[in-house]
Amino acid sequence: MRERLPVWLQARCGVEPRTVVAVGVVLVVAVGFAGQQYWSARPRAVSVPAVVAPGAVPAAATAPAAGGGAGGAPRIVVDISGKVRDPGVRRLPAGSRVEDALTAAGGVRPGTDTSGLNRARVLVDGEQVLVGAPAQPPPGGAAGGPSPGPLSLGSATVAQLDGLPGVGPVLAQHIVDFRTARGGFRSVDELRQVNGIGERRFADLRTLVRP
Repeated sequence: MRERLPVWLQARCGVEPRTVVAVGVVLVVAVGFAGQQYWSARPRAVSVPAVVAPGAVPAAATAPAAGGGAGGAPRIVVDISGKVRDPGVRRLPAGSRVEDALTAAGGVRPGTDTSGLNRARVLVDGEQVLVGAPAQPPPGGAAGGPSPGPLSLGSATVAQLDGLPGVGPVLAQHIVDFRTARGGFRSVDELRQVNGIGERRFADLRTLVRP
């Protein structure tokens, strides 16, 4: 390679064989580096993401989870009346029991006898839960003694009136005061005139009492 260089260059630079080899290696490396940079900087094709049509999305990915809505569970409607703190119509989950109905009505009022009430019974839609009502005579009468019959408004005590459904100690005293002021009850309909007895409460009591 030295022999190929011009004579004037050989004479002026005093090129040695090792120097020529070193220069050649540097040139080769420089050419390779330039080629690598050129190859890296060349334009490249960019792939565009595929557009998914609305109908191609699986239904399971867009539909809400089953059972997520609070209104999906079936419910029943029951009427809770009698000696509870907050009587009225309640909507309860299907499969609820009498105990759940009592809880929804604020619980049983203190002193109420619930021995004849099956708290574990499963409720059905549309039924009425009557708490603290006097025992009703069986159809046709029961063997072993006469039926007690409806409660007399003219002689019942405050304690006896307190045992009627929807009647508390205060309302029972109102009934007695009304009886005292009027000299008794001439008809069951006069019970409507007692302070605190509305149409709904009167409808619950009319078959349970007599003048």
